[in-house]
Amino acid sequence: MIKHVGQGTAATLVLDADADQLRVELHDSSHKEPQSLTPASSEESGRGLQLLADLSAAWGATRTAFGKAVWCELPLTPDESRRRIQRATAVMETYGHTVGSPAARLSRRPVLEESATSLILDLLHWLTAHGLDPDDILDRAQTHFGAEPGA
Repeated sequence: MIKHVGQGTAATLVLDADADQLRVELHDSSHKEPQSLTPASSEESGRGLQLLADLSAAWGATRTAFGKAVWCELPLTPDESRRRIQRATAVMETYGHTVGSPAARLSRRPVLEESATSLILDLLHWLTAHGLDPDDILDRAQTHFGAEPGA
């Protein structure tokens, strides 16, 4: 942004989230409209608007009373994926308490990985104890996971 409107120029970042999307707006005092560039592969800049277009569901620029606002709308995790992640988080927190790992430590990657591995191992034993084939269940879970959007 400094390159486009000048160092020391005031800017305001506005974030507005709802259940489906995050809207990001950057307001500045320049009235100059943003322009998409086609930089050479060796160029170190000039790809900002292309990245915005590629990553967002929609984007644009709007004139304001004091300059302009460049905005984009980013889709949030689909509801079903969000529910799955929330359920898994609840299970991992409960499981962490059960096996003696404080829930606060579950944010550390190695602890998360070890807890997830232990949980999956316990589920495999549970499946076997109930006469189910763990390999079949794992194959089905992997197939379902691979078929989901964003997997």
